Amino acid sequence: MPDTATMPLNRLKGVGPKVAEHLERLGLRVLQDLLFHLPLRYQDRTHITPLGDLRAGDEVVFQAEIRAAQIIYGKRRSLLLRVSDGSGFVQLRFFHFNQVQQQALVAGAYIRGFGEARRGPQGLEITHPEYRLIDPGQPLPVAERLTPIYPATEGLNQPLLRRLAEQALVRLHDPRYAPTELLPESILAQWHLLPLIEALQAVHQPPPDSALATLESGAHPALRRLAFEELLAFQLGLRQLRQRIRQHRAPALTAHDALCTRFVQTLPFTLTTAQLRVSAEVRADLALATPMLRLVQGDVGSGKTVVAALASLQAAASGVQTALMAPTELLSEQHFQTLQRWFAPLAVEVAWLGGRLKGKTRAALLARIAQGQATVVVGTHALFQDDIVFANLGLMIIDEQHRFGVHQRLALRAKGRLNQTPHQLVMTATPIPRTLAMTAYADLDVSVIDELPRGRQPIDTVAIPERRRDEVIQRIHTALREGRQAYWVCTLIDASEVLLAQAAEDTAAQLAAALPGLRVGLIHGRMKAADKEDAMARFKAGALQLLVATTVIEVGVDVPNASLMIIENAERLGLAQLHQLRGRVGRGEIKSTCVLLYRSPLSEQARARLSTLRETQDGFAIARRDLELRGPGEVLGTRQTGLVQFHIADLARDAALLPKVALAAESVLQHHPECVAPLLQRWVRQGQQYSEV
Repeated sequence: MPDTATMPLNRLKGVGPKVAEHLERLGLRVLQDLLFHLPLRYQDRTHITPLGDLRAGDEVVFQAEIRAAQIIYGKRRSLLLRVSDGSGFVQLRFFHFNQVQQQALVAGAYIRGFGEARRGPQGLEITHPEYRLIDPGQPLPVAERLTPIYPATEGLNQPLLRRLAEQALVRLHDPRYAPTELLPESILAQWHLLPLIEALQAVHQPPPDSALATLESGAHPALRRLAFEELLAFQLGLRQLRQRIRQHRAPALTAHDALCTRFVQTLPFTLTTAQLRVSAEVRADLALATPMLRLVQGDVGSGKTVVAALASLQAAASGVQTALMAPTELLSEQHFQTLQRWFAPLAVEVAWLGGRLKGKTRAALLARIAQGQATVVVGTHALFQDDIVFANLGLMIIDEQHRFGVHQRLALRAKGRLNQTPHQLVMTATPIPRTLAMTAYADLDVSVIDELPRGRQPIDTVAIPERRRDEVIQRIHTALREGRQAYWVCTLIDASEVLLAQAAEDTAAQLAAALPGLRVGLIHGRMKAADKEDAMARFKAGALQLLVATTVIEVGVDVPNASLMIIENAERLGLAQLHQLRGRVGRGEIKSTCVLLYRSPLSEQARARLSTLRETQDGFAIARRDLELRGPGEVLGTRQTGLVQFHIADLARDAALLPKVALAAESVLQHHPECVAPLLQRWVRQGQQYSEV
């Protein structure tokens, strides 16, 4: 007999093939899906509100007599009713109506309706209320509970979704269908959590005395209980992944001192205390025979590449290869050039594997990798293609971790030797709030480089409206004449690479015309790799004074003499991206400025982003604000990376639950391991990678 997790929704009354197809579009296939398809908000239809008490913005049930009805001809034809219940009047307006409605909605008829009051030309109006005509002598009951409003799609209206939810809720109390309580009694008691069935009942059919604000903000005990279980399932999945990887063997990379010491002595700068601390943590991990799983967070310009270089040298000294994967060819090329420059005096071979390598050149490089002659191999996601074979891969370094998902990390890990798992070092210059890191990266140890190299100057950040563009160009002219260099970044809404390239080309031409005698360059994603490399090299060498670019320069570009950054249409970018772009300047000892050029009017959220950027350069403070503004899916880039997206939980809203969830996960793994698989089955559908390690 099917239970809640297996009973198909076509067993419910009203679900034929067409409705089933619409439900499938919302990811609703079985009874359990419907039970966990929670309302977005609620309407209070439990009492009738006197029209005399009505205020703009109120959503109310009303009952009144139609005093007047007329057709109004203006920009749009409408049927306008004036109704009263003796305490006050309100206008009801219908733009869409037929002759039958017009004949029924006449003076003297009584109407029961529901809708939102708004200010109209002649007082309060309710447009297109839900309604029915009534007999005032026969009392009509009101709703006994708050009315849920569900996420919907075309072909599924609210009355249908409510009817289906009600059928599912009836089965909550039938032992044959009721969802299993998967949280142990000890967890429920310790954290004062509602039983599952009680929580589901309360969320779908809250009693009339429930506080709407508490329900809609996620603070209601029923919602917190469901969020807790979902967060716990995700945490368990990542911890299980970590446990399984920890059971694998990894090469113990113990030889490091001589080569690493020589490298540090050749550097033209002194390592910061934070770099030394994180490098020591990485060094200790690599010396173990269990795989390192470490995330290194560091703000823009904090020096993560040096930490990666020291890890690579420890691997090289121990006789194994390193693969360094970056999200873009531009960034991978820059890593390659930096490591090649650093490692040349140490006789450590660095190779670059990119999309433009073809034919015999590529074949020769693959042979060197397979023979172990290429000690450090730098590239993009192309590194885990089937034809790439490493002789002895012992260390994986993944830059900009948020651009890659767990699956991609596992695919690269599979390049290790039989029965040997490479160590994993993943890095990000996008600071991740602690609450988010605790959840999204529970399979990793976390190190933080929380110190910038000595001599770095703070970056002045100003927001200037587009109408003052000529002033900005004049400011650039002065700065470039003084020997400085500048970036001008172009963005577009919903930009395709074609449109971005065109915008950048047009802007470069305009700026070249406005700045005669100055050398203006261009770089965008549709240029050939060789042309991009040439433009970047000329800018680094000072042959170009102004580089017009798309957001392709967001990460990795390092030109110490560039001290002016102009971001056009800055209101269109997220905080993390703005912070990354700003970090392209301020990399030397020259006082730097970032100009946020925006178009009015600014939305409230855009104003908040620009204000945050002006107020602080602390990447973690910016990340916390970004999490509040955009939510975890955007901050982590989960739509691109394949990380699990939460169905009920909200990492910004439910941050206070995370320490409790972490403790609960430890307890479940130790004392109730039988609960892990059912919890993953219920909540982490995309998480099959956890069981495939």
